[in-house]
Amino acid sequence: MFAQQSRAIVSHAWPILIAQLASMGMMVIDTVLLGHHGTVDLAAVAVGGGIYIAVVFALVGILQAVAPTVAHHVGAKREHEVAGALQQTVWLAAVLCVPGMLILWFPDPILALSTIEPAVEEKLRLYLRIIACGMPAALLYRTFYSFCNALRQPRPLMVISLANTLLHLGLAWSLVTGVFTEPLGALGCGLSNMAVNWVGCGLAALWVAKSPALARFRPFADWQAPRWATMRELLRLGLPMGFSNFVEITSFTLIALFVAQLGATAVAGHRIVANLAALCYMLPLALAIATLAQVGQAAGARDWARSRAAIGAGLLLAGGLSTVLGGVLWLAAGPVVFAYTSDPAVRLVALSLIGYIALYQFFDAVQTVAAYSLRGYKITFAPMLVHTVAFWGVGLFGGWWLAFRAPQPMGVEGFWLASLASLVVAAVLIGAILWRALKRQQ
Repeated sequence: MFAQQSRAIVSHAWPILIAQLASMGMMVIDTVLLGHHGTVDLAAVAVGGGIYIAVVFALVGILQAVAPTVAHHVGAKREHEVAGALQQTVWLAAVLCVPGMLILWFPDPILALSTIEPAVEEKLRLYLRIIACGMPAALLYRTFYSFCNALRQPRPLMVISLANTLLHLGLAWSLVTGVFTEPLGALGCGLSNMAVNWVGCGLAALWVAKSPALARFRPFADWQAPRWATMRELLRLGLPMGFSNFVEITSFTLIALFVAQLGATAVAGHRIVANLAALCYMLPLALAIATLAQVGQAAGARDWARSRAAIGAGLLLAGGLSTVLGGVLWLAAGPVVFAYTSDPAVRLVALSLIGYIALYQFFDAVQTVAAYSLRGYKITFAPMLVHTVAFWGVGLFGGWWLAFRAPQPMGVEGFWLASLASLVVAAVLIGAILWRALKRQQ
């Protein structure tokens, strides 16, 4: 059974990985284009992009409740309830996009957390307002994405993600460099991201509606009005998931805001390494999403042996492959950083930080797969508490102390050392929660 689950997870995970890398490729495109365009534009997108990701993925975390809900319905042979779960999540996405857009349009409380150079702040405010217009599309797309992954149908979304990335490459390049107009820099990246979000959302909705693979679920047929009972269950699962996402992402976003006090060079170097860290995270995340689908369907069928085999396979695959990835990143650090920027000072900062993300790959993989496995069991509150303590307490507060208040302040390196410690704490504690959940099934 272990080998069978391993094959199922790998088969499910590789299209997710490609789709995630394609989405991350849009961030890489922005970073590379702006790294050669200007440090101020790169710093603006580093901070503004971090705020956008924190807001979007906090809201997306709530909407991801559709995945364990649908997986349990399928495992329990309640296929007639699958469409209703999707439709209620779409209603939820429509509601959540309103506060998301307002936060991006009026970011003053967030920006007040740090002192940012006026030139950088002006550009990032305009950038945030542009990408806020793509917020509804981003939330709906991620709803369809989670729905399809719960049904183990990731490949069409992979194709859409690849197409979106290619579209963004051409559009962002033309806007940033000024092929058809004057060079727009950070604003060009924002316009391209907004447009691509809407294209991707439309394509995903069309596929969900017309796909033969999903026809038996009739996803958009007999459209339901909002139902409080279903919404309440989605929120019970989703709010802790969303807050976990928010905590994890803001621990890095707020680092960027604090690092802004050290100047544009430090922010740009941090941005490059944070971008690499996010790319590396796509591997365990893909395996974790695939593991959640396996665990959720097994739990819905109350097949505990199959769910345990899926968890073991997911942990082994993610831990082993992420360790190898960390080693490769360490060996290739120089060429990778040089590809991002031509600024020698920014390169120096990035190279001083890259070892930290190489070291924490194993722990990040373990805590990610363990947390998503618990989501497959519909256990979301306890992992949220662990993430809060680990990422905000150990990672963010500890990093701030090491960076600015330690007897020998470490600067930006202090944040990355604390991030490594926070992932070790998260892996140990969430692993313990998962172990207890497995023991209760025996």
